[in-house]
Amino acid sequence: MRYLLLAFVILSCAFQAVPKSKDDAARRIVSSGKDSTELAEYRQQGNVLMLYQRNTGGWPKNIDTSKPLDESDVAQLQIDKERQDDSTIDNDATTTQLQQLAKIYQQTGDSCYKESFIKGLEYLLEGQYPNGGWPQVWPNGKGYQKSITYNDDAMVNVLVLLRGVAYRYGVLGGDLVSDSIRQRCEVAFWKGIDCVLETQIVVNGRPTIWCQQYDRETLVPTFARSYELPAFSPRESARIVQLLMEMPDPDEKIRNSIHGAMKWMADHQINGYRYQKANKERTIHAKLVSDATAGPLWARYYDLQTEQPFVCDRDGIPRPNLEDIGLERRDGYLWYDTRPKRLFKQYESWKEKYDSAQDE
Repeated sequence: MRYLLLAFVILSCAFQAVPKSKDDAARRIVSSGKDSTELAEYRQQGNVLMLYQRNTGGWPKNIDTSKPLDESDVAQLQIDKERQDDSTIDNDATTTQLQQLAKIYQQTGDSCYKESFIKGLEYLLEGQYPNGGWPQVWPNGKGYQKSITYNDDAMVNVLVLLRGVAYRYGVLGGDLVSDSIRQRCEVAFWKGIDCVLETQIVVNGRPTIWCQQYDRETLVPTFARSYELPAFSPRESARIVQLLMEMPDPDEKIRNSIHGAMKWMADHQINGYRYQKANKERTIHAKLVSDATAGPLWARYYDLQTEQPFVCDRDGIPRPNLEDIGLERRDGYLWYDTRPKRLFKQYESWKEKYDSAQDE
């Protein structure tokens, strides 16, 4: 029997969301502009999301909610709900599912999706460290999973979600959560911003950019995987700067943070090369190609002492060139990136609005 437990979840959700009358049900469909088929699809999506949600309130990473489930799959997912070691904000996990659940609740009005959203939100709020940071995995992460994590935009994704809830952005508005929960999200958001500012690397008294991860107690840049060393990390920093430039009425500390980061980005861009990634068949390997027409790019890592770019293999030894490391890591990791480039136009507009006296 396929979808046995999933059918039970669907039935349970439908029971929770039963309207007071047939007229109420009709008004819900008309007001949402969705016919019964579309509503059923939203509910199916929501029910699958709830099935993958752990009892912690969070989700594991890299799940495929479009995958067909048989009875054994569903039974295993029910067992996995008890896991305490795989709820994460890595690879867009948990924040993505919460955005989806918010949309599904706004489309259907079914309370079970709202309750699932709140459970996930509580996971994020409870997982925040007293210093404002978030670990990659909570509650029972291991090793570097306990570190404050900017890698792959993990913590920034949480801050964007909390900001949306606190200030009622889009599908995160309406009656999704109570005013008291919104206030908690606002407090958590600003604690997170304080952590961001506190962890910005300062060189010779000037703020620069950020590392991928930080020790949860000392806030010192730290290691993740063997090839992810403590280093200046432009890719992750670009998303942090973007978030800071989105802040209304930034105070002096935020303005100085942005100016310092943008100067560092400008000073460390690499010109005259383009980054050629490996092809799918791995007959062409990743390399930097000389190209006078190429726009600026940035290395994934810059040494904390010399501020020079480096790459790294699984032996943990930094090296200057892609050709110096094995093909597995050379082709299997993003070593150069153009992401910071898009900041500069936004930065000019931001300066004109908030800090036109600066001449960087």
